[in-house]
Amino acid sequence: MAQTAVVIPEKIFFKIGEVCDIVGVQAHVLRYWESEFSMLSPQKNKSGQRSYRRKDVETALKIKQLLYNEMFTIAGARKKLIADARQASRGEEVAVTDTAEKPAATSAPTLFDTTPVVVDSDDVDAAPTIGLSNKQREALRKLSVDLLELREMLKKRPEISADATAV
Repeated sequence: MAQTAVVIPEKIFFKIGEVCDIVGVQAHVLRYWESEFSMLSPQKNKSGQRSYRRKDVETALKIKQLLYNEMFTIAGARKKLIADARQASRGEEVAVTDTAEKPAATSAPTLFDTTPVVVDSDDVDAAPTIGLSNKQREALRKLSVDLLELREMLKKRPEISADATAV
């Protein structure tokens, strides 16, 4: 699944609904991410409404990229974001990984964080039980892409009315 360029409008503050539309997740997901990622911290006004800054929207997009496309765990994505922030503060350029590429080598765990196991057909018993072969990893990546595409298709599917389903 190719990464599409997301255009963030030129605004100072965004409401949670606007951020949901930009990032492509629901409001409860954003609120959950706020509890898991300290770098995603929108301001709240007197009535408690969240006001996201451009930096928060960019952070939410990075989180979505790491979790949904690169298959990082929550803990792994948190560590990756912290490492990227440290690199940026040191003046090093942080490369944005394309979804077709593997995630950058970090100590952060992802869904595919184990070393690939290459098994000779003659020596199956010598292979450790932990780890996935490259073929298995690729199959899981393809499956995750297919599941994400299926979810998007289901979101766009019009609801079938009760009258149409009655037989």
